[in-house]
Amino acid sequence: MLLVLLNACKSSESQQEAATEDPWKELENIRAQIKAPTFPDRDFPITAYGAVEGGEVKNTEAFQKAIQACHEAGGGRVVVPAGTFLTGAIHLKSNVNLHLQDEATILFSRDTADYLPVVFTRWEGMELMNYSPFIYAYEQENIAITGNGTLDGNANNEYWWPWCGAKRYGWEEGTPKQTTDRNQLHEQNHQEQDPRTRIYGAGHYLRPQFVQPYKCKNVLISGVKMINSPMWNLNPVLCENVTIEKVRIVSLGPNNDGCDPESSKNVLIKDCYFDTGDDCIAIKSGRNHDGRRINKPSENIIIEGCEMKEGHGGVVIGSEISGGARNIYALNLTMDSPNLDRVLRIKTSSRRGGVIENIFMKDVKVGTYKEAAVKCNMFYEEPGEHMPTIRNVLVENLQVEDGGKYAVLVKAYEESPVENLRLVNCTINGVDEPLQVDHVQNMTFRNVIINKQAYELEKPVASKK
Repeated sequence: MLLVLLNACKSSESQQEAATEDPWKELENIRAQIKAPTFPDRDFPITAYGAVEGGEVKNTEAFQKAIQACHEAGGGRVVVPAGTFLTGAIHLKSNVNLHLQDEATILFSRDTADYLPVVFTRWEGMELMNYSPFIYAYEQENIAITGNGTLDGNANNEYWWPWCGAKRYGWEEGTPKQTTDRNQLHEQNHQEQDPRTRIYGAGHYLRPQFVQPYKCKNVLISGVKMINSPMWNLNPVLCENVTIEKVRIVSLGPNNDGCDPESSKNVLIKDCYFDTGDDCIAIKSGRNHDGRRINKPSENIIIEGCEMKEGHGGVVIGSEISGGARNIYALNLTMDSPNLDRVLRIKTSSRRGGVIENIFMKDVKVGTYKEAAVKCNMFYEEPGEHMPTIRNVLVENLQVEDGGKYAVLVKAYEESPVENLRLVNCTINGVDEPLQVDHVQNMTFRNVIINKQAYELEKPVASKK
């Protein structure tokens, strides 16, 4: 059954302007603000500080010494040569470029003690003291991870992944899982407990992120391949001026999001490849009380020239989005997998709240997907008392060869409809049901073809079934 319930309320003059102006004019202004850091021409090979190749000797101290020497010298490259180097947590410092030469692999230890002491971090959008992310930086400037080598998180169905509590990822009855810790962290967040007293780590089961720069400026991640992450792969938090380019992420474990910019500003994600166990790219800004307390949106983000394979969504905003998101540009993308659930997904709830606005997608080619090309959902997980807002969403020149269940799927509150949702010059073939939309204010289709049938909407229309 086709369900189209379009809210026929009049929009304000400002909303009408937002719906008709050209958003792409601002793209180059944002791009001009994003500058990759540069580094002095000095090299600090980890082998000069005692690193041993082979994947059996832990080189945590050698990495630490090389990074410290590079930092104290005023910056340069900490060089990982060809070979496999086993290590625990790596903490970057200002003006340090961690550079992996061709055929170099950093293999991360499976010993949880190698990620202690705990550090100040975020876990699913909530602040806490937890195991260190595998590569971590706190309040640093001009940092990078570059080169054509591999970062191997070394996680699998025996190490790290079983903590998620899913049998398909190795968890067995009677063995530890994250549920108790996750519930406790949610309660501490709800009670607004001081994050530095939310202490996890040893004896707890919240998996660390792979790479997390926290409160950093001028970040570059370029060229590397990332595999076997314990949880989220790339997670810049409260960062500014971030460039992520030509990174290849192949990691199909639980919650293995590809790239999650969180409460960060001026971010470029360009020419990357994502084959992930969760969202390929997910824009975030904190969960519930923490997100509202910090009140820092993710903004001015460009996603360009990327390829997405498996994942819950190609470009996703949410669900940890209580601080809001705005000015997100996604263009020149390729997606194609029967295991890719959605092309553009916005997920939030009245427990999250926040304003999600100015989301622009253009020139996207899709082979196939499972559920919806465009999905806006205000009922993701639990309800609450903080009504979310979704407005000014444009999808332009989306071409789908063989779609999934829906072309467009919207689940919104009657009192907070999705505002100014536009599809322009889109062709979506092979879907089971073109539209399932409940509450939308000003939905516009121009030159849209779904299953070889033209859909033209220039103004709100009455409900029909």
